[in-house]
Amino acid sequence: MKYNRKPELESINGQKRKLKTKPLILLIGILLAFNIFWFIGWLIPDKSKQTDEEVASVAGKPITREQWMSAMEKEVGRETLLELVNEKVMAVAAEQYGIKVSDKEIDLEIALIRSVDGRSHSGQDEDEMRQKIRSNLILEKVLTKDVVVKDKAIKKQFDENTALYNVLTAYRTAIIVVPTKTDAEQTIDELSKGSSFDVLAKERSTDLASASLGGDIGYINDSTDSIDKKIIETVSDANEGSTSGVIALSDGTYAVIRVSEVVKGQSFKFNEVKDHIKRELALEQLPQTVSPEAFWKEFDAKWFYGN
Repeated sequence: MKYNRKPELESINGQKRKLKTKPLILLIGILLAFNIFWFIGWLIPDKSKQTDEEVASVAGKPITREQWMSAMEKEVGRETLLELVNEKVMAVAAEQYGIKVSDKEIDLEIALIRSVDGRSHSGQDEDEMRQKIRSNLILEKVLTKDVVVKDKAIKKQFDENTALYNVLTAYRTAIIVVPTKTDAEQTIDELSKGSSFDVLAKERSTDLASASLGGDIGYINDSTDSIDKKIIETVSDANEGSTSGVIALSDGTYAVIRVSEVVKGQSFKFNEVKDHIKRELALEQLPQTVSPEAFWKEFDAKWFYGN
C-alpha cells in the first residue's frame, strides 16, 4: 500500500532513490549540539582575560583588574561582607521569631534620625539607608521581645521629650567649599555649563570630609548646630534640586551648595511613636550592647574570613 512505502527522491537522470532519513537527522543533531556548545562558550567569560584586563596605567605600566579587585577587597572587603552577612542573619532571625518591620516604622526611624543627626547617613542612597534601618529594627525587636515596659513609663518619656517628636523640615545638602569668592564664582559658572556637582566637590572642596562623598553633608535643618548658620539660612529658602549662589562663610571661606531633597517636617502623636519609645526603654534595661554577630552561631553563619 502507498502509505507503507519509504520516501523517495527523483534523481537528475530520472532514476529514483530512497531518502535515508536517519543519517540526516543525526547530522542535524550534531550541528545543533555544536551550535549550543559554541553559544554557551561565548556566554561564559574568559577569566584569564578578565583578571589580566588593564583598567589603568601609569607611565606605561598597567594596573590590572585583578590588582584593582584585590586592593578593593583589602580596603573594604571585610566590612562590606560583614554588613551583608549581618543583614542576612537579621532576615533569618525575623523569619524565625515571626518579626515584621513595616515601611511606616522605617519612615519614622528615618525622620527621627534626620532630626537629631542628619549627617549620619551622608553618602548613602535611600535604599541602602532603609535596609540598614530595617536590619537594626529587627535586631532591636529580637532583643527586646521579652522585656516588659509599663505604659506609664512610655507616656512619661513622650511627655518629657515632645520636642524630639516634632520633626523639622530637613534638607539633603551637598557643599563645595573654596578659599576665595573668585573660586566660588568659577565653580558656579562651571555648574551652569553642565559640570557635575559631585565631581567638582571631589576636585575642589577644601572640606575633605564631604568632598570624598561628592559634597554630601546629609540632612540639615534649622536646629543643626554643627553647620555654619549662613548655610542653614540659605537652605531654609531653597527649593528641591536648586543650587545656591556664592555663600560667604564665617571662617572666611566661600561655599556653593546644592539641595537635592526637601523632607517636610511633621509632628508625631503618642500612638505613632509608642512602640519606638518602648523599644528604647527596653534596650536601656539590657545589661550590654548586642550586635548581629551574637546570632551567627544560632543561624549557622559562615564567611570567608573564618570564625
